[in-house]
Amino acid sequence: ETEPLTSKKDVSDCNEGEDCKENGLLVRNPKSALRLVEDGNKVHPSQGDKGEAAQISNGYSAVQSSVPCNGMGELMELEDRETWSKKIDFLLSVIGYAVDLGNVWRFPYICYQNGGGAFLIPYTIMAIFGGIPLFYMELALGQYHRNGCISIWRKICPIFKGIGFAICVIDLYVASYYNTIMAWAFYYLVSSFTAELPWTKCTNAWNTGNCTNYFSKDNVSWSQHSISPAEEFYTRHVLQVHRSNGLDDLGGISWQLTLCLLLIFTIVYFSIWKGVKTSGKVVWVTATFPYIILFILLVRGATLPGAWRGVLYYLKPDWQKLLATEVWVDAAAQIFFSLGPGFGVLLAYASYNKFHNNCYQDALVTSTVNCVTSFVSGFVIFTVLGYMAEMRNEDVSEVAKDTGPSLLFITYAEAIANMPASTFFAIIFFLMLLTLGLDSTFAGLEGVITGVLDEFPHVWSKRRELFVLGLTIVCFLGSLATLTFGGAYVVKLFEEYATGPAVLTVVFLEAVAVAWFYGITQFCNDVKEMLGFTPGWYWRVCWVAISPIFLLFVTCSFLSNPPELRLFDYSYPYWTTVVGYCIGTSSIICIPIYMVYRLIITPGTLKERILKSITPETATEIPFGDIRMNAV
Repeated sequence: ETEPLTSKKDVSDCNEGEDCKENGLLVRNPKSALRLVEDGNKVHPSQGDKGEAAQISNGYSAVQSSVPCNGMGELMELEDRETWSKKIDFLLSVIGYAVDLGNVWRFPYICYQNGGGAFLIPYTIMAIFGGIPLFYMELALGQYHRNGCISIWRKICPIFKGIGFAICVIDLYVASYYNTIMAWAFYYLVSSFTAELPWTKCTNAWNTGNCTNYFSKDNVSWSQHSISPAEEFYTRHVLQVHRSNGLDDLGGISWQLTLCLLLIFTIVYFSIWKGVKTSGKVVWVTATFPYIILFILLVRGATLPGAWRGVLYYLKPDWQKLLATEVWVDAAAQIFFSLGPGFGVLLAYASYNKFHNNCYQDALVTSTVNCVTSFVSGFVIFTVLGYMAEMRNEDVSEVAKDTGPSLLFITYAEAIANMPASTFFAIIFFLMLLTLGLDSTFAGLEGVITGVLDEFPHVWSKRRELFVLGLTIVCFLGSLATLTFGGAYVVKLFEEYATGPAVLTVVFLEAVAVAWFYGITQFCNDVKEMLGFTPGWYWRVCWVAISPIFLLFVTCSFLSNPPELRLFDYSYPYWTTVVGYCIGTSSIICIPIYMVYRLIITPGTLKERILKSITPETATEIPFGDIRMNAV
């Protein structure tokens, strides 16, 4: 192992403009290349299993050029890598990414559908042995290797670099439909600035004869064919699905939603164009505001008549459900998509941390906050559903039939409209939905931005603003299909197929590449260099076996039983399942394509090509004081 330089005297022995070799480390023009500062930082030894030389860095992007030095040294020309202004910026960004719209509508629905309180058992087990270990692994990888989702594989296992490209494609698919849901919320927000909310009455131009307002003072009975004014506002005015015949006839583009989406992407652009220094400040609002609103809505919901019926329905355990395989599959899928590994976001965000940041503590804190938020959101939703059931004089199960966005834009919107101070509650509720979605969008696009900028620094490192502009324009144009009158059908298709099996496959391969190719021992040594302690046997067992099995289990369950899609009164035809699988495969195909490409361009015999392709080609630097070097 090489001994790192420890004093300014070591540098002063070299003449200016000449190369200086010290303990096998080559320094060119030391006055301009490296500043050695004695700041009392802890000296970290070289990695035990990775090679013969110490590797030194502190979160900086390095463009390396080899310099002849008897095979002992490598020149490092260094540029500062942006870091978070404060630790809390990073935590809020990760929490804002993990806590999104799905926490508000997906978890409560899946919970009551799969046994109420009993569902918390498989949910907790899947979080402990599957979700949190994968969450921790991505944070540690990003923080140690200091790279985005593409270039990081050069330091782990180059043949798996296609995973990074697959992640970028998935993120673009998500951006093409997720922001449309926020456009719906924005339309509702604008419509809420009236004395009487427009989805409270049946006298609007878009209403039909089946519109029934059971909250009116007249004695109105709710029949099988009755449709609430909130549902007609959502389906016939906002989405206008009645003007589309399905996926084979989407109809025209809604100019109102197009303007809403344009404004959202404008906000997104100016929030992330400068990097984490600016987005880290924006999340102080977008990540904290939802919790204030959730608390207000929780208190309001708890005081409504019939709220207890909703809570009872939400939490009443059905122990028989635990014997059903699909309950465990739903629990695994929910915790996985809630925490969000596999989208490149955790790698990107962690790469801007300081090297010795305690990412272990961060993983536990943020994942716990995320799970608790999901659980509390259930009370916010179901107290209102209990109130709705009381007003309709129906069972909660009849009121809670709406799932996904419909639960928010129909059921909850209707309940808010019939509360005292309805305008106020509508405004803050849809503002909450916007902020929940915005920081998740910031995160998803940052995953792509960091990945591409780290992979092509010579092209984009000085043109971040231009690249972000191009990316947002591409995402906006990709969203046009979701802005049509049948756009809701497209959103549903992408939500089920574009992300689900693709992300599961990506994270499965990522876990296998890290634990089995890079090596669990080496990975644990990396963690020890950052944090000062080695992960215990529980984490090792999860990374090596339990988490990959957990992912394989969920993926196989999904593929063996694809969801039967239905939205409103439209049943998706069989050919849409084929289209859905094609969309999902279009991202995953990047992985085998790159593997073949890698083996073709690598010289040598087949065995030599494989060995070179699974061996890290770029060493990772570790910090020593203020020196950033890479010894080879």
